[in-house]
Amino acid sequence: MGLLDKLITAPLLPVRTVVWVAQRVADQAEAEYYDPAPVWAQLAELGRRLDDGEIDEETFEREEDLLVERLAEIDRYRRGEL
Repeated sequence: MGLLDKLITAPLLPVRTVVWVAQRVADQAEAEYYDPAPVWAQLAELGRRLDDGEIDEETFEREEDLLVERLAEIDRYRRGEL
C-alpha cells in the first residue's frame, strides 16, 4: 500500500513543499516580530535622543508609551495570552 499511496499523492508534493516553506517563513517572521531586543534598542535610542536634545519630553513620553506597550504585547505573547 505504501508505494500506491506515494504514487497517488506524488502530484501534491509541490504543493506540500510550498506550504512547508511558507510555514517556515511565517514562523521566522513571527519570531522576529516578538523579539524584544529591537524594542529595547529603540528605547535606548529614544533615551539618547532625549539626552541629546533631539526630541522634547512630550515626544519622548509618547514614543516611550508605544514601546512599553509593545514590550507588554511581547510578554503576553510569550506567556501564551495572545
